[in-house]
Order: sequence, then structure tokens, then C-alpha cells
Amino acid sequence: MTKQRPQTGFHPQNQLKWLFFDLNSYFASVEQQERPELFGKPVAVVPMMTDSTCAIAASYEAKAFGIKTGTKIYEAKKMCPELQCVLARHDVYVDYHHRIFEELENHLHVTKVCSVDEAACLLLGDERNSENAIALAREIKTGLHDNIGPAIRCSIGIAPNAFLAKIASDMQKPDGLVVLEPQNFKDKLFALKLTDLPGINVRMEYRLNKAGVFTIEQFCKLSPKHARKVWGSVEGERFWYKLHGYDVPDKETQKRVVGHSRVLDPVLRTPEKAYDVAQQLTVKAASRLRRYELYARRLVLQVRSVERQRWSAERVFSPTQDNFAFVRPLEEMWQRMLWDLKGGNLFKVSITLYDLHKREEVTLDLFETAVPSKPTTVLSESMDKINKRYGSGAVHLGAAHKTSAGYVGTKIAFTRVPEKAEFQE
Repeated sequence: MTKQRPQTGFHPQNQLKWLFFDLNSYFASVEQQERPELFGKPVAVVPMMTDSTCAIAASYEAKAFGIKTGTKIYEAKKMCPELQCVLARHDVYVDYHHRIFEELENHLHVTKVCSVDEAACLLLGDERNSENAIALAREIKTGLHDNIGPAIRCSIGIAPNAFLAKIASDMQKPDGLVVLEPQNFKDKLFALKLTDLPGINVRMEYRLNKAGVFTIEQFCKLSPKHARKVWGSVEGERFWYKLHGYDVPDKETQKRVVGHSRVLDPVLRTPEKAYDVAQQLTVKAASRLRRYELYARRLVLQVRSVERQRWSAERVFSPTQDNFAFVRPLEEMWQRMLWDLKGGNLFKVSITLYDLHKREEVTLDLFETAVPSKPTTVLSESMDKINKRYGSGAVHLGAAHKTSAGYVGTKIAFTRVPEKAEFQE
């Protein structure tokens, strides 16, 4: 008698269902597209023009020399003396992101934007036929080349679920196209290493190895409940089902934090100028809160000195989205930080607003008549309107120092694409 698997609400797939779109060396490729003299050259995208920083992206020509994300630039230049370093321009990458995804929509609806350079697309009807899905993928590649530019390339994976489609997109780079058919995808899967799978880093690999799991095939042979136990959470069971081709829906998430950080340009590392940057980051985060119609109850300040000392503090207050309500605790924490660190120069500043609530969830303080106070709220909202109309920094609190990148705080995170409005806040 066949053993019945537990009821999970997940459904095994016996057909192709998802196409995963992954842009190749995205930041570096955009720079090569924007600057033809860089086309075909080894390029490293950097947060600032100094050899002590590290690459945040590398072109495939640079990767051929062993340069990758995180490589120190002074080491990268030893690997490749011809390396071209270019300053990161997150506003340009966000603009290209929207243009590229509009082109993708011309061929196939984007079901989920996974990051600035990745998307998952649900295939429908005849699109799930293997030949039609491959033809669609080739149309996307042609549209990208013709309407965005020859430097912008992508790898595409097609599979029974979005997870397997993402794995397929990583199997052939650059400019790859890999299909994992539902009948025989496991042979290709078992040829990979555990760390080739998204979600298994070195620490998780170590955990799996301790449990006697050294290959993907061994993991797949576990029972779902055993996979959960080995993994240490229910995510192990969900991971097992994804590897077996089940369509496992993403968990719904809600925004938990709003924040910005900045590695300071050398000229902005004095405590006075670093505070101005911290204040700009705080106001920028508050502007995003108002755009999201959220209120925050906690503010965290984190700094790192040039001597690599780390310092952090938190303040709690009534729910607010008001610039001035955040700046007051920021000033208090800053003075405390200067005392603790003896006033030395700073390397990095981070601001985080969390414990977020919608307006209807906000409970007024017993001694307050409104949250936040009306006059400063109106002033904060007026600042938003002026900056939106006349450009970022048209009106601001304190000194507004320009960074080498031209803006403060806004940058692309691993799973978050900044909205265009953020570059105007």
C-alpha cells in the first residue's frame, strides 16, 4: 500500500508552470550599456572611488579574473590591472529596472518582482507547453537586446515551480536558457552542490552535513518531517516540497522596518558632518513612512568608527511619522555616542525605524491629544511636497552634504527595489 504524504495544501506539478528571469551582472551591465567604452571590458562597480572599498558588482569580463562581489579593490587591481572601476549609480539602475520590466511585460506578465534583477512569471495555458515556453523565453531575450541594449543580458529558467525555475536560471550564465522538465528534472538537480541551491549557505550546509546529508539527492530522500528536523524549522519541510516540484506559495509578509545606511565619504567622516548625514537619513526614512502611511515607535542608531568600533542605541516613543519627533532622540543618542567613542571620526552610519503600525492601529498616549503633533506633522508633509516638486534637498533639516553618489541613503538592497520617489526625498 502506498504511503500517503501529509496534507499540506501544496500541489505536485506535472507540467511546466513558471519562468524565472535573471539579469546577468546587472549593475555592471547597465554601466557597460550606458558607457560604450566599457563594453567588453572588466568592470567593477564600487560604492566610492577608493582602493580600500570592495566591489558591489563585477562584469563577466572581471569575473573571468576571479573578481566578484565583495572583492577588495586593491586586490582586484592585482588580479586585473586593466580593471575599470565605476561609481555605483542606484538611481540609474532603478530606472533601467523599470524599463526592463516594462519590456518583460510586453511578453509575459510579471507575477512577482523578486529583486532589482529577478522576476518570477506564471505560465498560462499553451505557454506551459515546452516548445512554446522556450520560444517565449527567446522572444524575451530578443526584446531585451533590441529595446534595452546589447549589454543587458539575462538567464532564464523554466520549471514546474518558481523555486526550481530560479535554480534553472543559475545553471547557465551568462545568457542562459535551461528547462527542468517535470518528468526528469532531478537528474540535473542531483548534479549540483548543496550550496548551489538558494537558501543553503555555508552554515546551513554544515548543519546538513552534521545530520549526514551531503548531497541534494540525500536531502530529497528524507521524509518531509525529517527535513524539517534537520533544517531546524518548518522551512526545511517547505524546502523539501519545493525540491520535489510542489508549488509552494510564498508566505505573506508585511513591512517590518524602514531604514537607510551610508558608508561615509572620507570628507564626511568628522562627527559634525557625519551627524548631518545621519539626520538626512532619518528624515529620508520618515518620508518613506509617510508614503507608506505607517507610524514607527522605535528608532535605532548604529555607527562604526574608522577604528572599527561599533556602537548602537535605541529609543522608544509614541507612534509617529514626524521628522522632528525622530530627530530629537537622534540628537540625544548622537551625543551619547560621541561620549562613548571619545568623538573619533566615523566610517558608517545607519538609521532604522521599526515597530511599525498602520494609522488605525495607533493607540494615543494618555497625555497626548494627537499622534503625531499637528504643527510639526504639517511641516514634515510640506517638506515632502516641496522636495517632490523641486527635487531632493530643496528643503531639509541642517546641512545637506552631497555624497560622491549624489544622494544619501537610497540604495538597492538584496530583495528591495527603491521607488523612484526615494531619490527625490
